[in-house]
Amino acid sequence: MNKFIKENWKSILQVVALALFIIGTIDPLEGSVLIIAGSILLAILSFINKNPAYKIYLTASTLITIGVVFIFYIASIGGFGGSSTLSLWYGLLILPYPIGWLILVFLLIWNYIKKIKLKIRNRN
Repeated sequence: MNKFIKENWKSILQVVALALFIIGTIDPLEGSVLIIAGSILLAILSFINKNPAYKIYLTASTLITIGVVFIFYIASIGGFGGSSTLSLWYGLLILPYPIGWLILVFLLIWNYIKKIKLKIRNRN
């Protein structure tokens, strides 16, 4: 078992990162901490694996983290809109979260398609 982990630790961490990202996506507000953890782990793994898109992974995880920090901050001061004293424009501070999430989803799909195309080329 120990030898298996030593040889496949990158794959195991990638599965863990994807699981955190997907589980967090089920409830994007409550699972935002899981999404942050998964996105940072994916960014680290892309850097370790020398993925040419590692800077995009890093940017996406940074955007997600910034957006979630603002979600927690705005929630801690009472939210915005409705009977709150904050204007609805404070909602713009949350935008990096879904933007980073979408970038990460597109990257994951793009990498999956590249992997399938590579497998098809290797068969021929």
